[in-house]
Amino acid sequence: LPLASIFIEPAKVLFLNNAINHGVLSPIGVEESAELGKSIFFLLETNPGPGLGILLAYMVFGKGAAKQSSPGAIIIHFLGGIHEIYFPYILMNPKLILAAIGGGIGGVFTFSVLGAGLVATPSPGSIFALAAMAPRGGLFQVLAGVIVAAVVSFLIAAVLLKRTPETDDEELQKATEKMEGLKGKKSSVSSQNIKEAKNVDKVIFACDAGMGSSAMGASLLRNKFKKAGLDIEVDNVAINEIPSDADIVITQEGLTPRAKEVAPNAEHVSVDNFLGSPKYDELAERLKQ
Repeated sequence: LPLASIFIEPAKVLFLNNAINHGVLSPIGVEESAELGKSIFFLLETNPGPGLGILLAYMVFGKGAAKQSSPGAIIIHFLGGIHEIYFPYILMNPKLILAAIGGGIGGVFTFSVLGAGLVATPSPGSIFALAAMAPRGGLFQVLAGVIVAAVVSFLIAAVLLKRTPETDDEELQKATEKMEGLKGKKSSVSSQNIKEAKNVDKVIFACDAGMGSSAMGASLLRNKFKKAGLDIEVDNVAINEIPSDADIVITQEGLTPRAKEVAPNAEHVSVDNFLGSPKYDELAERLKQ
């Protein structure tokens, strides 16, 4: 039974989890639960341990946006039961599917040895839902399997992340978009993986010299903010002089990597042309909310 994770964990990332869980595992679990009062089949796909371990590894050993966004993703995944939040972290580094599989195998093995099971399908697959569906006297066995799965996946993911070349912040966003393509619609939680500044006070346009087109772009955005009733400072500087208190930095696409090095804590917006970009209107509309 533990080897079922070889198929279940990759299937989850490919959004085949509902077909597997509701089409195969749950019917078997319902039948077994009616006979025995609990079933391990309710735990095979819903165990949050493998995803938790991967996100913890990113929080400790990750870089850039993946590291910064992982704590929030842990809350959404482990406490909220929304497993899809960790799928982009695997898609941006496909080798991490080995961590998910290893964690799944470790968790299911622990469930099997301890005789763990649930009385019904936990929905969503959060630690709270698993605890609520544990039979009387069966909570320890369930928690033990979740912990083992998290530890195993964390250890495997840690080794793989240490051996992986550093990726830029855009990789996570690309992986999120890829996940939404697999899902067939926009994810309700994927915006967690894209860094957006809150309580914005200063927007900076940056270019090589800090003059010319960036100054005109700053003027355009300043006028849009004024019309939108936004009291936000907009300025233009040379890329090496981006102030540390900049909340949002706008650059042309070729300069964005350099800007991220200078201002790693800011939100970065890339545009094709300072003199006209639909992103200005999108930004003004977003900051009005």
